[in-house]
Amino acid sequence: MALNKALQQVEEAGRPRIITPSGSPSRKRQKVQGGGGDRFIPNRAGQDLQASYSLLHDEGSPATPSKNHRKTPNDAIHFQKKEANRTYSNLLRSEMFDNEVPQSVPQDMQGSRSKTPPVNGSSALAGPSLTPSTPHKNLFSYNKNPTPSLTPRSTSRSERGPNVNARSEIYSLSPVKHSSQTMLLSPRKTPRAVSKVPYKVLDAPDLADDFYLNLVDWGSNDILAVGLGPSVYLWNRETGKVNQLCQLEGDTVTSVNWIQRGSHLAIGTTKGLLLIYDTVAERRLRTMTGHTARISSLAWNAHILSTGSRDRTILHRDVRLPAQYLRKLTGHKQEVCGLKWNPDTEQLASGGNDNKIFVWDKMEERWLHRWGEQEGGHKAAVKAIAWSPHQRGLLASGGGTADRCIKFWNTVSQAQNTSGATSTLSGLPMEHTNLGLGLNATSPLITGSPISPTTPNPYLIRSHDTGSQVCNLLFSQLTSELVSTHGYSQHAINIWKYPSMNQVVSLTGHTYRVLYLSMSPDGAVIVTGAGDETLRFWDVFGKREKTASRGIVGEWGVIR
Repeated sequence: MALNKALQQVEEAGRPRIITPSGSPSRKRQKVQGGGGDRFIPNRAGQDLQASYSLLHDEGSPATPSKNHRKTPNDAIHFQKKEANRTYSNLLRSEMFDNEVPQSVPQDMQGSRSKTPPVNGSSALAGPSLTPSTPHKNLFSYNKNPTPSLTPRSTSRSERGPNVNARSEIYSLSPVKHSSQTMLLSPRKTPRAVSKVPYKVLDAPDLADDFYLNLVDWGSNDILAVGLGPSVYLWNRETGKVNQLCQLEGDTVTSVNWIQRGSHLAIGTTKGLLLIYDTVAERRLRTMTGHTARISSLAWNAHILSTGSRDRTILHRDVRLPAQYLRKLTGHKQEVCGLKWNPDTEQLASGGNDNKIFVWDKMEERWLHRWGEQEGGHKAAVKAIAWSPHQRGLLASGGGTADRCIKFWNTVSQAQNTSGATSTLSGLPMEHTNLGLGLNATSPLITGSPISPTTPNPYLIRSHDTGSQVCNLLFSQLTSELVSTHGYSQHAINIWKYPSMNQVVSLTGHTYRVLYLSMSPDGAVIVTGAGDETLRFWDVFGKREKTASRGIVGEWGVIR
């Protein structure tokens, strides 16, 4: 009764009647124009679908958080969420717009909201099947009634009887179209399962925490060599036994490296001596000199052994000859800490503390390529060097703390098209074939050239910032992936997918910089060493399917 009296008083006063909306009190019901009853029907003509669709991100969806607050996922759960969001976005786009998806218009061409991008202009979002179009005012279109023809014609097959198409949308019980069903049922990529826990951990007392040394190497005989202080130890994976190969007097081991085929081990020392050991007989074969400072890097190429030293030189040695060395390479201004041969192209890559990468062709004393910071190279010491076993002439290099990047180089040809004529000798621009040394394109020594800081390096394929000091690099023999170990500040082992450089997994466990990395001969296991004096074994690539044994020939394949 009290409510009725209050309503009567309001009507008598001539004031409008106030009705509280049934929804949230903070939201007002939108006033409906015209006599449409109590239903709210949105006016499609007042909406600009093109502008609304341009605001959507490629990976945006109601289930995706803001891009500013989103972190890079590394595990399988985040990977599945990301794939689900992408699938939802594609499905929604297909259901709403089919093949005619409104495209974003460049800012310089947005004169009005109803304009359509020109057909002959290049659009940043242009796709093979997505044609830029201006949305019509009406979302629905109807076919006009066909004009009856007075000419007699034969009855079509569809008019003679029912022709049911199982894939027709009018007979489908699914709320989505057949094309969307096909997309949903298509196989999805699943992340490769990688164990984040090492299956074996060995103590390595006195393992030096020195960025420039190379103290761990896994040979083709499945024996791991480790330099610990003045001694070298051998770990046999088949038997699990550890043997001491040698112990130096008054000297320290600074580098170890196995020959590609066989049981010979090269050892570099602080005094600049090179020791060649027969690990089967456990005896020293010879001692070689030539360096005036410690040997921090070693690289075998059949019977040729190259050594890099703190004295800034690289020596090519033939271990079969009595001479101490055959060639002496000069180019680095500081210690040579990275050295790797590419047996396919007969090229030697060297990295130094002078932030430069040199590529040497065969036994030539003149460098083929030299890449520093001005040429698009690294801004810190280059120790991490790796050649790809899958792509000819592909070189990966990693920089130190001030750089933190992994760069990929094409050492056999230019990675980009450069303007201007090229020399027939080396494929370099004509203005680079004369270095001002009295040599021209007819000289066999001119095979490399400096790159102008204003022009991009044509041999640089790409650069990827890892966010941490890069200590080592290794290409997988079984997959198209790359392993990198890091120092400050992550102390992690990362596996990347090449060439996308999407991170497959990040392995942690070391408490110091992961300075040493090597791979088992079957390519399935990697071993890492750090200043925390531990060696950790990670099963990251699985095992390759075993092939039929070739008997005594083994993997050589030939007998001569």
